[in-house]
Amino acid sequence: MEDKYLVCKDCGEEFLFSASEQEFYAEKGFENEPGRCRNCRRARKQARGNSGDGQRFRDDRPMFKAICAECGEETTVPFEPSGDRPIYCRECFRKRRNSY
Repeated sequence: MEDKYLVCKDCGEEFLFSASEQEFYAEKGFENEPGRCRNCRRARKQARGNSGDGQRFRDDRPMFKAICAECGEETTVPFEPSGDRPIYCRECFRKRRNSY
C-alpha cells in the first residue's frame, strides 16, 4: 500500500491517508476510506457529544426509573424496564461485570 491523499467531505481540504492507516483499516475490516480529515472528525465527535473518554452524553435520551435488584436503591436506565430481567444501578452493574 502507498500513501494517498483524499479530500475531506466537510472542509474540502486534502488530507493524507497513510499506508499504515490503510493497513489498520484493512486489519479492522473497514471497507470504506475515511471521508473526513482528522480535524473534521474530531469536531464531529465533539458536536455529537462524545466526551473523548469513550462515553457519550446525550441529554435528549429518555431515562426510566427502576429499582436496583441488588442494593434496592432507585436508579435510572436508558431503556424501559420490561420486568422480566433484573435492573442494576451503575455501581452494582460494575461490580457484577468485573466479577466475571
